[in-house]
Amino acid sequence: MATPSQSETVVNMQEEEDSGGKMSLFEHLVELRKRLLHSVGAVGIGMVVGLAASRPIMDFILRPIQAALRANHLDDNVFSFSLQGYVGLYINLGLYIGLALAMPYVLYQVWLFVAPGLYKHEQKAVSGFIVSSMILFLCGVAFAYFVLLPTVLTFLVSFVNHGPVRPLISLNEYFELVLVVLVGLGVIFELPVLVFILSVFGIVTPQWLWKNLRYAIVIITVVAAVVTPTPDATTMLIFMAPMVGLYFVGIGVSYMVYRKKRQKQMEREGTQ
Repeated sequence: MATPSQSETVVNMQEEEDSGGKMSLFEHLVELRKRLLHSVGAVGIGMVVGLAASRPIMDFILRPIQAALRANHLDDNVFSFSLQGYVGLYINLGLYIGLALAMPYVLYQVWLFVAPGLYKHEQKAVSGFIVSSMILFLCGVAFAYFVLLPTVLTFLVSFVNHGPVRPLISLNEYFELVLVVLVGLGVIFELPVLVFILSVFGIVTPQWLWKNLRYAIVIITVVAAVVTPTPDATTMLIFMAPMVGLYFVGIGVSYMVYRKKRQKQMEREGTQ
């Protein structure tokens, strides 16, 4: 006769199994078409809004370089060397803004498509993964814009502003630099999510991460030296600081995953 704890375990397993939806191939295709149409519609609306908001956002993106120019006692003008280049940049910026605005809704549509086929614990894991990834990416972009970018631009302008040489800032080249820095830091801030995935599959453990801390710092230093667009040590240290901090956050995330897996293993051993 099953004990109460064993009976509850069986009931919980059955509830989790029932939570995974079963659909035919045709129903999956219909559902996929629906989610794709919703996503494309959201991206289209986002692009229209992005094009309408391109000018004020362009002014916002230009603020760091204008501040760097003024800090070096220069005119804060940024130049466009072709009319079609400016129009193309204006349209591309609107498209980027539209994608950024529509991305939460697109991810929500992806979630609606995959959630019916997942168990409850898998739904919680996937939703937590999506939300944490978005938050970390936005934190990386914010850090790049408010901390790293002003330092990088101030150094570059002061380096070029020497003797008779004066910087002539190209609008398109500046936007390419901003895009690389913002997206690069956003991706780097996903490090805890990567550690979480590796820890779930047992590829890394908190003990292994802590043991290899010095090697990780060496790798972070090399990456910072390669990725940082300026050769000065100050900018490289500013770039390294969040990466080292994120590594320690990753150790904490790995520890929580490891502890949870240990608790489940002990519970299974206790019910046997």
